[in-house]
Amino acid sequence: MAKQESLKPQDVVVALRLLETPEAPYANLGDDLGISPSTAHQSVERLRMAGLLRPESRHVNNRALMEFLEHGVRYMFPAKLDAPATGVPTAYSAPVFGSEIIADEAIVWPSINGSVVGQSMTPLYENAPQLPQRCPSLYDLLTLVDAIRVGRVRERAKAIEKLKARIDRAA
Repeated sequence: MAKQESLKPQDVVVALRLLETPEAPYANLGDDLGISPSTAHQSVERLRMAGLLRPESRHVNNRALMEFLEHGVRYMFPAKLDAPATGVPTAYSAPVFGSEIIADEAIVWPSINGSVVGQSMTPLYENAPQLPQRCPSLYDLLTLVDAIRVGRVRERAKAIEKLKARIDRAA
């Protein structure tokens, strides 16, 4: 009997990167994300299987990805919040939100390279705290996804609005 394939958290990050660079070689995709080219390739195959990429290409199926991010990502990959830590701001604490959302406490990906103290959140993939330096545009997109995963209705709505605008620009 064949094993049921399913998406992994890093696949969301790969899909977000492919929005901007669908034709990038796997080596470049891996460099941007801090993963191996073979791991990037496996993610692309899972994304294709899930219908989040257009058939026979690495172009994102924008409508399907937005639907998944808006309605499924917080259930498939629920946010895990933990004790306060120093780290890199994410979700509605990230710079992409500016001063649009004021929260009592920041949300951060724990990191020795971070400078913000807040409630820690386990990132979708381990190299996420490196994204502000490695790939700033991807950092913005992933923090919007985190706002959907952890936010209340208002934060989720603002994140969805911003994601839709970015996905429409990538189309």
